[in-house]
Amino acid sequence: MTPQPTAGPDGAVETVFRMEFPRVVAAVARIVRDVGIAEELAQDALVAALERWPRDGVPDNPGAWLTATARHRAVDLVRRRETYARKLAEIGRNQATATARPEEPADPDDIDDDLLRLVFTACHPVLSAEARTALTLRLLGGLTTAEIARAFLVPETTVAQRIVRAKRTLARKNVAFEVPYGPDRDARLGSVLDVIYLIFNEGYAATAGDDWLRPALCEDALRLARVLSGLMPKEPEVHGLTALLEFQASRTAARTGPDGEPVLLADQNRSRWNRMLIARGATALARADAVASGPPGPYVLQAAIAACHAHAYRYEETDWHRIAALYGLLTDRTPSPVVELNRAVAVSMARGPEAALPLVDALSTEPALRDYHLLPSVRGDLLSRLGRTKEAREEFTRAADLAGNAREREMLRRRAEGAGR
Repeated sequence: MTPQPTAGPDGAVETVFRMEFPRVVAAVARIVRDVGIAEELAQDALVAALERWPRDGVPDNPGAWLTATARHRAVDLVRRRETYARKLAEIGRNQATATARPEEPADPDDIDDDLLRLVFTACHPVLSAEARTALTLRLLGGLTTAEIARAFLVPETTVAQRIVRAKRTLARKNVAFEVPYGPDRDARLGSVLDVIYLIFNEGYAATAGDDWLRPALCEDALRLARVLSGLMPKEPEVHGLTALLEFQASRTAARTGPDGEPVLLADQNRSRWNRMLIARGATALARADAVASGPPGPYVLQAAIAACHAHAYRYEETDWHRIAALYGLLTDRTPSPVVELNRAVAVSMARGPEAALPLVDALSTEPALRDYHLLPSVRGDLLSRLGRTKEAREEFTRAADLAGNAREREMLRRRAEGAGR
């Protein structure tokens, strides 16, 4: 189990470890070729920071300090192995490349990015789809098992077991720490896209903690999506995911108020939306359309939905009929209770809350949504618009009780108090 950072000078240990954990694991995994051991060494570096920083002060570059400490432990570990001479030579080459300016890869399909290697390694076909996503969220996103469980809508113990088994499987199968080529890369692409999207979502609307946004996760996910777009220019879904994240990231500055509280889409100041990111999203979506040879995939459809929001300069100008139709296509392509809930919201805006309430009520028996706070939140909104104030207040209160994020919980309680006013 990952040690939880507690107290350091001005909270620096907790903050830095949370931000740098994926990079430390990725850098060490390149040396030891085992993601489980790499994670343990990253945790050892955390323990060292908890011991030394309160005494010696926070270093000028705390992320580099954590990485160097973990790497030193990796070197010591490899030296104790039977293959000492060969491994030590390899480490010397790796460390020399890490300190020097990276050269252009010899192969045009190659890419020198430890984080991307980490994603593809964790998404190896020897693992189940659930295990791939959980492991990569843990290693790349630095999320706790509780946060991953909320993202998956499954029990925390289930996620913990998936992660432990996944690391053991990768070690037992001697899976290489690399970005694969050809068919192997294509086979892992779907899982990689799913993982990047989940990481972005955790940064875009944190499932737990005191902060509504975790920008570092959004930045990492967006950077990886852009890298993949350059790496796989003929894959429409890669461009679709990139477009989706560009559109979503464009709203970041408007999604929180002065005190960090969430601001709903209808209330956002759209002049604060980043028009450069919106333009990048439109370009990526156009690329997806240009290389597509069949019906649009789920990420292209979600990007098209996000584009409808991005191109509306006022909330009232949103083309909800088109959004509802796109959600209908998305439901046909990838049936999901969460997608159906989003479709119900679009239907309520296009045709009124009375048309959407039966769609939401039909989801009340879905096991996956039993503890999903957005289900009673959406229902509360529909009931409030229908004038059923008491029921709306009860739904918002229930949603607040289920919400794991403190900021979101406060917002839902305010909505419960204000229902009917």
